[in-house]
Amino acid sequence: MLKDKKIVLGITGSIAAYKAVDIASRLTRAGAKVEVVMTESATRFITPLTLRSITMRPVVTGMWETSSEFSIEHISLAEAADAVVIAPATANIIAHLACGMADDILTCTVLATRAPVIIAPAMNDNMFTNPVTQENIEKLKASGFVFVDPGAGRLACGRAGVGRLADIETIIGTLRQVLGRDGDLAGRNIVVTAGGTREPIDPVRYIGNRSSGKMGYALASAARDRGAEVKLITTITCMPETVGIDVVAVDTADDMNNAVKTAVKEADALVMAAAVVDYKPQATAKSKIKKDSDALSIGMVKTPDILAGIQGDFVKVGFAAESENLVANAKKKLKAKGLDLIVANDITDKSCGFGADSNKVTIIDKSGRVEDLPLMSKQEVAEKILGRVAELLISER
Repeated sequence: MLKDKKIVLGITGSIAAYKAVDIASRLTRAGAKVEVVMTESATRFITPLTLRSITMRPVVTGMWETSSEFSIEHISLAEAADAVVIAPATANIIAHLACGMADDILTCTVLATRAPVIIAPAMNDNMFTNPVTQENIEKLKASGFVFVDPGAGRLACGRAGVGRLADIETIIGTLRQVLGRDGDLAGRNIVVTAGGTREPIDPVRYIGNRSSGKMGYALASAARDRGAEVKLITTITCMPETVGIDVVAVDTADDMNNAVKTAVKEADALVMAAAVVDYKPQATAKSKIKKDSDALSIGMVKTPDILAGIQGDFVKVGFAAESENLVANAKKKLKAKGLDLIVANDITDKSCGFGADSNKVTIIDKSGRVEDLPLMSKQEVAEKILGRVAELLISER
């Protein structure tokens, strides 16, 4: 999503300017071409050299060069930008933009661009909640500017309140969502499940599995980045960055089954990345089971087979974690559950799978086509899977 995108990062005179270094670093590592534009006051908080060292690009700091010739750098940046991100944005820069004042290099660049503009405010809480600031923000929103609301906490002035720069994951997540608005899944509703279900034995203990939820979260963000409306049904709620994703928290297989049944009524595709526990206790103890004996027997019953039981006119994608006969077992599961695609991985490979940030999978479709993918990050795997889903949805039109 961010690879080879030209992102103009505007930095204004806020104590939060130091966080822009991390934003620039993350965008650069993701493959974006980051062009930094700093107001004069921003350079009082952090040096242009720091940003240049991170992005390996010149940093634009003023309208006038040392040669006293007027610079038109803002025009070329404005025309080339895929998106502009102002982080942090002060009340001053917000007011100037709302009034259409182009009195520094950053406001000139923003007013000259046709690219989407994302603004992440950071300021004193009284300044942020002031009716004038709020009126300026609403005016800019009405003009198409996208705002990332600040968080609450301790501010530079020593007060506690709303005005802290939003989490960097949220800012970058918003950028990815904005860049993907016209993607190949735009207008599509995608349901993704993530994590391992937990079947309670008593109020303390449960039967579960080693699923981290990382693959499901990667799929949800990849679907969002391609323009989809995403509903993520998950047992894992501590993962970062779910901007633009409707998260539904569940716990047990029955919870997930009910949530999926409701969600797929409007779905174009269901991607079932969750690891649903196959068996659950026949009965759950109302109080904690005491360690009174050397052995404990628990009666078990099957949990619902969510994929096999869900019917509807949408693309169905399942996962198969196998320890042997990978392709053969995956094909059986694909046919038995009526899937369009199945994603199989070998859980004996310690370089990938549960808890890892990478995965090595084989994608099989209902025509019998087998695609072996090399070891790659789970985000890259998610992109491959969503690409296949997009192909299926386009072919069904």
